[in-house]
Amino acid sequence: MMNRRAIIAIARKDIRSITANIQVWLPMFMVPIIFSVLLPIIVAFSARASQGDIVSDMQIILDMLEKLPESSLRRIVGSLRTDQQKIAYIMFNYFMSPFFLMIPLMAASTVSIDSFVGEKERGTLEGLLLASVNMRSIFTAKVLAAFLPAIGVSLVSFVLFGVCANVSAWPLFGKIFFPHINWAPLVLLVMPAVSLFAILINVFISARVSTFQAGYQLGALLVLPLLAVMIGQFTGFMLLDTGILLAIGAILVSVDYALLRIIVRRLDRAWLFESQVR
Repeated sequence: MMNRRAIIAIARKDIRSITANIQVWLPMFMVPIIFSVLLPIIVAFSARASQGDIVSDMQIILDMLEKLPESSLRRIVGSLRTDQQKIAYIMFNYFMSPFFLMIPLMAASTVSIDSFVGEKERGTLEGLLLASVNMRSIFTAKVLAAFLPAIGVSLVSFVLFGVCANVSAWPLFGKIFFPHINWAPLVLLVMPAVSLFAILINVFISARVSTFQAGYQLGALLVLPLLAVMIGQFTGFMLLDTGILLAIGAILVSVDYALLRIIVRRLDRAWLFESQVR
């Protein structure tokens, strides 16, 4: 049976440790600032600066519209009057979605890597394992301490992204144009599922490595599947519309559940003590 008071206490302690460690919180905030503030401003001003003479890179984007399958996104883009509006709309509501998944992935990975290896580096893991708290409670607290900041940063980043996108592109549309409906499953389902997936993998890695840097390097491999999604998005091979995002979210939830069962069975005090003395 899990100890709720112990879970809250351990999670609170871990969150305080995160805010006190610059190598943990700095990457967690730098990526959201780049993707949520700087990137939408650059995209909007690039579309506005074209002034009707579409440069070659922008023309490639417009040509790709013809390859997209029938969807509400294509219908909306097709109804827009100018090329500048089409470019801005498809960039923000289509191409930016896989980039935005970098935020929960990076935030969750950075925090969760510190879960057990941070205890090792601070010399507090042995005391934690000797405490009269069952391993399920300890594991739950570690996951919670990583999941809450990751989701918080992701939601705040989404709001900032929306504000910056609509403000910087207001001269083009004269109204709020972001987000498209396909962002709903992305934010409400896929982002939490991606965060939990990264946390479960990285908590496992954190329990086996001896330094934060070693764990962070291994955790960086989680970016590879996201790169594949980005390539599929930019080549038009896979449109991340509402249906596909719901399917991806359902698959990730199933994988998270399977990983959770495997890791809970594997994590025990003897296993963690063994990893500490290596």
